Amino acid sequence: QVQLVESGGGLVQAGGSLRVSCAASGSIFSDSVMGWYRQAPGKERELVAAITSGGTTKYADSVKGRFTISRDNAKNTVYLQMNSLKPEDTAVYYCKVRNYYSDGGEYDYWGQGTQVTVSS
Repeated sequence: QVQLVESGGGLVQAGGSLRVSCAASGSIFSDSVMGWYRQAPGKERELVAAITSGGTTKYADSVKGRFTISRDNAKNTVYLQMNSLKPEDTAVYYCKVRNYYSDGGEYDYWGQGTQVTVSS
């Protein structure tokens, strides 16, 4: 079992910055991928950024150059630094951990979500 606890969301003006964190506990595998997704009202959940245990990152085009994902493997914690925030970044941000199993299977664990609101 894996538990994810997110923190750091809030209200910020456009152009401002926020950092959200996600602390994972339980069975986090060494090759797990950690990431952030977001879901705005009326929209589907979308990938924001992901990072492997080795530090390889992937970003949505909409956040490239503004957001930075990082990971502390010793603490099983993933961070998302969000700069130059825009009103369209407003959403509930969810942390996800994907474990990969030796039989080829995979399983996703999700956090409860943290609200990020960017005012214009």
